Formats: sequence, structure tokens, C-alpha cells
Amino acid sequence: MKTITIEGQLRTEMGKQATRQLRSEEKVPGVIYGGAKEVNFSALAASFKTLVYTPDFQLAEVKVDGKTYKCILKDLQFDKVTDELIHVDFLELVEDRKIVATIPLKFTGAAKGVKDGGKLITKMKALKIKTLPKYLKENIEVDLTALELNGNVRVEDVKADNYEILNSPRIPIASIVLTRQLKQEEAASAAPAAGAKPAAAAAPAAAKPAAAKK
Repeated sequence: MKTITIEGQLRTEMGKQATRQLRSEEKVPGVIYGGAKEVNFSALAASFKTLVYTPDFQLAEVKVDGKTYKCILKDLQFDKVTDELIHVDFLELVEDRKIVATIPLKFTGAAKGVKDGGKLITKMKALKIKTLPKYLKENIEVDLTALELNGNVRVEDVKADNYEILNSPRIPIASIVLTRQLKQEEAASAAPAAGAKPAAAAAPAAAKPAAAKK
């Protein structure tokens, strides 16, 4: 799995003034938690780009004060006006401690429903899972080969060894829907053949009573 290295400096001063000073130096404050102790640090904003601005799941090695922390990205904060990154949270990976992470989905196979003229609609891009750090991987593969027209693949259909999937099991993650052309063809085949006699009118709900003889 791809790992991004970030060179950080230990933060000794906190508060708004210290934070403003860091940002004036184009640095971003961050925190590492989940391990033996919480570590507050800062690093150049540019060093976070390949980790933050990507859909890929990656690991991070954050080097601070002579120590290296193996982490995953947990939270980001952006400035509401400038949209610049202003804070980063990392979770330190501890070998025997399970973590919660969001892993991207990778769809494989040519769906049968697409071959039959349908359209593939993907409804989820990632799943939230719980696992040990050693089982983390870049993505979860979902084979769509057997997916037919009007069919769905749901969370409960995903098989991922060593992962506890935390999303609701009935949520669909991919579907094959009818295209407009297929809908028109189905409507045409369901219509009565040209020249066919219309079906007899339904009988009235109740016959009129016979006129009484005088």
C-alpha cells in the first residue's frame, strides 16, 4: 500500500496566536492520537497534498522529534472562506488494536445487465470497516459480472476477509437500470399487436332489474 511521508515539527506553543503564526509560515497544525500519547505537530501545507487531495486510501508516516508514527488520516478541517487546509487529525496504528477506516470500493467485471443494454449506476464509493492495521488495503473489490438488469449489489453482498463492515447491510452500492431505449422496447412489446380486436368491455357491475309487468 502506498505510504506518504510527512516531516513534522513538534508544537510547543498552542493557542490562536501560535496557530496564526504557523499559517503565516504556510504550515498546518495537526494531531496524532490513538497511541501511547497524543502528539501535536505542524508541517508544511504542501506535504499534505498527495494525502488529502486524492480518493485513494493511503497510509502516512509522520516523522516528529526523531520518532516515526504510522498513521491513517482521520479528519480534515478547511477554512470556510479560503478553502485552505487548516488542521489535520491522524490516528496512530497500533498492531493489536482494531481501528475504523473508510476503504474505497473497486468494481470489477463486465456486468451481464450492461451487456444486455442496461446502465450501471454506482451508489457508494467506499465502505466503513473495522479491522486490525495489518489487514488494511487500498480498496475492496466488488465483482459485478453476475449483476443483471434491475439487479442490485448491496452492502451485505460484499465479501471482505478480516473486515467487519459497519454500513447498513441492505443499502445498495451498485445497480443496473433500464436505459430509455430498453424502456421503449419493453413498452412496445407490451402494447397490443396492430389490428388485434380490443378486449370485450367489462360487464356492468350490476344488471338493471327487469321492468315489472303491468
